[in-house]
Amino acid sequence: MELYVVRHGIAIDREDPKSPADPERYLTEEGMEKTEQVAKSIAALGITPDLFVSSPYVRAMQTAEILAAALQYPKQKIRQSNALLPGAEPSLFFRELAKDKQSAVVFCFGHAPHLDELIAAGVGVKHPITAMKKAGVALLELKRVSPPTGQLAWLVTPKLLRRTSK
Repeated sequence: MELYVVRHGIAIDREDPKSPADPERYLTEEGMEKTEQVAKSIAALGITPDLFVSSPYVRAMQTAEILAAALQYPKQKIRQSNALLPGAEPSLFFRELAKDKQSAVVFCFGHAPHLDELIAAGVGVKHPITAMKKAGVALLELKRVSPPTGQLAWLVTPKLLRRTSK
């Protein structure tokens, strides 16, 4: 399985007086624009996703919807999972993913540091080996989904992806 791990784009700062509760924090205008540029670069790779799974938090869902549009994946088919919420145990997500035998190319959308922990679990190490940036993307190639056995094929910063989208 190819598992594309995507951190949500730039969201309203939790310290901003206008910021809603954490689950409702949304992408800023800049966050949407930069995420759209990232999505354009990912789409240029010619990837055909089988499944999108997102944290139910607003900013993660918005990021998933932006990539869905770029990759021509139906927004209404984006699955929400509490296993991608901040603080969730990474093994829960891999167990959930293992139930879906049909999907070979999966995109998941979530938060730091949870996604860094998920990547670490996917490659079989106990401590994070990555520090994903907002709207950053990583590819895990999984030989087995649960318990996960895989390798980190690549990790790309959003800045590099935005440069290639121009």
